[in-house]
Amino acid sequence: MTDEPSRRSARDLLGPFPDARILLDKYNLRAKKQFGQNFLISERALRAIADATVTSDEDWIVEIGAGLGTLTAQLAERVTAGKIIALEMDPDMITVLKAELGTVDNLDIEHVDAMRYDLKMVAKWRGDSIIVCGNLPYHVASQLMFRVIDAREVVRHCVVMIQKEMADRIVAKPGTKEYGAIGVMLRTYADISTVIKVPAGSFLPPPKIDSTVIKLVPLAQPRTPIANEKHYSAVVHAAFGQRRKTLRNALKALWADQDVDAALVATKIDGMRRGETLDIPEFGALAAVLPPTTAKLHDPDA
Repeated sequence: MTDEPSRRSARDLLGPFPDARILLDKYNLRAKKQFGQNFLISERALRAIADATVTSDEDWIVEIGAGLGTLTAQLAERVTAGKIIALEMDPDMITVLKAELGTVDNLDIEHVDAMRYDLKMVAKWRGDSIIVCGNLPYHVASQLMFRVIDAREVVRHCVVMIQKEMADRIVAKPGTKEYGAIGVMLRTYADISTVIKVPAGSFLPPPKIDSTVIKLVPLAQPRTPIANEKHYSAVVHAAFGQRRKTLRNALKALWADQDVDAALVATKIDGMRRGETLDIPEFGALAAVLPPTTAKLHDPDA
C-alpha cells in the first residue's frame, strides 16, 4: 500500500516557484481563449497583488482563476497559519496546480466555476471574514466583482486584475466620459483604489490591452440609503442608458412622465442634466422617490 504524499508548507518548496513560461513548456500547454487565459509573468505585478491581498499569516483567501499557480504559491507562502482556496475551471491548469502545489498544507485546489462558488459558505466554514483575489478573465470580470459585492458582508477586501479600460470606468468621477453605471454600482458598496497598472507585455501571451489591479473594500453601509437594491440599480442604469439624452428623458424610458417630473421636483435635481453628472447620493435620492419598475434593462457592464 502506497502512502499519500506528506503535506508541506509553501516555504518548504525547493527554490523559487517557476514562472508561467517554464510551466507551460514543462506541461506542453498553451493559453486557451475559451478560458480567457493570459498568464502573468511580471514578478513585480505578482508581488504587488500579494502585498495588497495578504494582511496576516492567518488570512483565508479565495483566489479566482489560479491558473498555473504563480500567484497561488506567493499567497500560500505568506499565509502560513491560514488557508488559500484556489479556484480554477481549466482541467489542464488543475493538473499543473496539483502537481506543483498539491501537497502544500494550507492550500485547497477546487476545480470549479468561480461564478458558481459560494463565498458566504467559505466564510461560514471559517467562522470569520475572507479575502478574495485573482486575475479575472475579461469577459466575466464585472459579473465576478458583483458576486463579491453580493457577498460583501463576509468579504474583508478583494484584489483583482481587470482590463485597464474597465478599471478607469470604475474609478472615474462624475462628469467624465469614463463615468458610468459599473463605477456607480460598485462604489455604492465599496471603497475602490488602484494598486498597480500592468502593461500588456507583462503577460504570456500579451493581450491587446493593458490591465490594472484594483482593491475593493466593502463598506459597512452603502454610500446612500437603499431600500431596494434592484430598484436602485434600475435607476442608475436608466440614467446612463441613453447618455445623449437629458436625465428627464432618459428616466422616461422606464417611468411615466408624471412620476419622473415628481421625482425631479422632490429631489431638486435639474432634469436637464445628463445622468453622467449625478453622484451616488443623487442616484439614491431618485431611487427613494421613483416607484419600482418591473422593466428589464440591458446592462452593458454585465
